Amino acid sequence: APDIREALRERILVIEGPKGTMIQQLGLAEEEFRGALFPTPPRDLKGNNDILNLTQPERVQAIHHEYAAAGADVLATNTFNGTPISQAEYGLAEWAYAINVAAARNARIAAEAAVKADPGRPRWVAGAMGPTNKMLSLSPDVNDPGFRAVTFDQMVEAYRTQARGLIDGGVDLLLIETIFDSLNAKAAAFAVQEVFDEIGRTLPVMISLTIIDKSGRNLSGQGVEAFWTSIRHVEPLTFGINCALGATEMRPFVEEMARLATCYTCVYPNAGLPNPLAPTGFDETPEHMAEVMREWVERGWVNMIGGCCGTTPAFTRRFTEIAAGAPPRVPPAPDPSETVFAGLETYRITPDRPFTMIGERCNVTGSRAFARLIREKRYEEALAVARRQVEDGANLLDVCMDEGMLDAEAEMRTFLNLLAAEPDIARLPIVVDSSRFDVLVAGLKCIQGKAVVNSISLKEGEEEF
Repeated sequence: APDIREALRERILVIEGPKGTMIQQLGLAEEEFRGALFPTPPRDLKGNNDILNLTQPERVQAIHHEYAAAGADVLATNTFNGTPISQAEYGLAEWAYAINVAAARNARIAAEAAVKADPGRPRWVAGAMGPTNKMLSLSPDVNDPGFRAVTFDQMVEAYRTQARGLIDGGVDLLLIETIFDSLNAKAAAFAVQEVFDEIGRTLPVMISLTIIDKSGRNLSGQGVEAFWTSIRHVEPLTFGINCALGATEMRPFVEEMARLATCYTCVYPNAGLPNPLAPTGFDETPEHMAEVMREWVERGWVNMIGGCCGTTPAFTRRFTEIAAGAPPRVPPAPDPSETVFAGLETYRITPDRPFTMIGERCNVTGSRAFARLIREKRYEEALAVARRQVEDGANLLDVCMDEGMLDAEAEMRTFLNLLAAEPDIARLPIVVDSSRFDVLVAGLKCIQGKAVVNSISLKEGEEEF
């Protein structure tokens, strides 16, 4: 396919709608999910939409064909739960790579058929990488806020498997989507970069946040600006919002995203709120949703649009109509005069705000009292030290665990994980402070925001640095 960047400069593109809504309408039985491939699977497969890429490829291709016929420029693979972590729920973790290869091929078959039918209109295949069913930023156990069900490295490994499968299957770009935990997204982006390094080429990457309520935050507590600050180093092709609230409720966040993103934007909301009595299970009609989104198009907020849960090819057709002929958004240039960090909220250093105060009391080398609290594992009191600095006006929070008697790596991890569960502290960006690379890396793997790394020096030579 030609370069998608050129197309985005010229017009507003439309991304394909959800596979789940369409698959549900098929009413498939357990036997159909299993197909010939899994006569005796480890557990029931009904509801595992991703396995249909292998067991019912024609049905998946037919859904892609319908969306393409409705005008979708970008077809997204049926791989929302395509990581080994998500497939483990069905006992099929080792099938993840094969699922992604098959999914990419299914979408590619539909894309090629669409180009054959209408040679003047290119189509692209995006490899969809969903959020998984685990969180890196928060504990699943309310009684143990420092616990994590998965590690950063395990998450990276899972996303590497998925990315490799999608790329080997022939996708044009990768879509890290429905992000409810920003640290999961950072793991996905890191995994993708590792795969690019291995194969010696890069693909454009799309990144899409999901917000859970009218405050505009995702589940791990970041708003649009903090999330953008945390992932902009990836230099994505598009930054956007999907799923979540319906189009009407999403308006202020789309406006904010359009102001911030120095890349292209992509928005695909749900069809309103879930409603079991509505034909698609959601409130909004194609007409109403397209009317709401028409404003976004007219105000120059979007470069790519589409629908998420509850939308169908009928919606895609309407989106294609409102996108046709409309000028695309022109991304703003980055502002080189500001430095931006993020915890749950952003902190800017600009020419007119040159003074920044770093809270230095969560430092075992600088505070005997704090060192004693950590040694005695009195973490509640250690967190109180952090909280007091926030209340006293610190802009960033330094955390250092370098002391001979401590396992600095483990303590850094423990303290930062506990801190993540305290929104009043976690709103500040963190300064990870250590003279040891392994401790710095361990700290960064716990932080969903954009942190500062303190005290790397060149004393061991440039190579090591």
